[in-house]
Amino acid sequence: MAGILGKPVRDMELKKGITASEIVRQMGEAGGFGARHLGLGAEIVKDMLADKECVNFLSFPACLVSTGLRGILAEIVPKFDAVITTCGTMDHDLARAWGGKYYEGSFELDDEKLHQQGIYRLGNVLIPNQSYGETLEKGMQPILKELYSQKPEWGGRELIHEFGKRVKDEKSILHQAAKHNIPVYVPGFFDGAFGANVFTFANGTKYKIDLVKDERELSDIVFEAKKTGALMIGGGISKHHVIWWNQYKGGLDYAVYITTASQYDGSLSGARLTEAVSWGKIKEKARYVTVDGDATMLLPLMLAGALY
Repeated sequence: MAGILGKPVRDMELKKGITASEIVRQMGEAGGFGARHLGLGAEIVKDMLADKECVNFLSFPACLVSTGLRGILAEIVPKFDAVITTCGTMDHDLARAWGGKYYEGSFELDDEKLHQQGIYRLGNVLIPNQSYGETLEKGMQPILKELYSQKPEWGGRELIHEFGKRVKDEKSILHQAAKHNIPVYVPGFFDGAFGANVFTFANGTKYKIDLVKDERELSDIVFEAKKTGALMIGGGISKHHVIWWNQYKGGLDYAVYITTASQYDGSLSGARLTEAVSWGKIKEKARYVTVDGDATMLLPLMLAGALY
């Protein structure tokens, strides 16, 4: 029995002036349900970022960039060695950096009426068309023309970096990535407005995007690392591309995954990190935890516990 029992459950205490990091620390010691996982996630993130031998990945889907979590993601990008995300991250990040306004809404609004008014609904965030498609087209086409005049072929990561260099918004994810020379990889490069604008511009030209070059770079990052770690927010292609590449090096040494998905439909988004151990994408002796819940609530708390 002694080998089965962990630490004793400790009661949490609230007091005036308590910090978010102290609350998360207590969660880690509370020994109960999701709070324990959140606290453990903060511990793992703290340790993997402090491990000088560890190359760390950050992955997340684009939907989060439509929310206020964009500012936190931009803040933590410089603490990681590589970012893997989806095409919509460039859409929302650039649209907001170039003045596009996103608004609070509701999950229960009439979507037919929204469509008639030219308003997109992303969960309970509302995006007027002029803040999205029109803003992106107006901002992107001159930059694409400028870059094409320099050379006709770019790697996906290279192109994203060039756009980040031209953004002045300090809360922009792409700006912070370019400023600190953090590579951003988007395996689903054409699955969004950013990719669509590239495709539209490329028609009738010799403009090319070399996505194989991105994969070679990722290969070098993984194989040159002594250890690897990952904070993965949400599932899908961004999560899978992280664990897919790390299987070739024997798996991740550290991994934290935040998800709202269920594992019982067999989806990659719902798959617990322990499933990735069976594939060799996470090492058997790795430190890892799956944290269930909405990242817009959990990530700020976890990072407060890990970083402050």
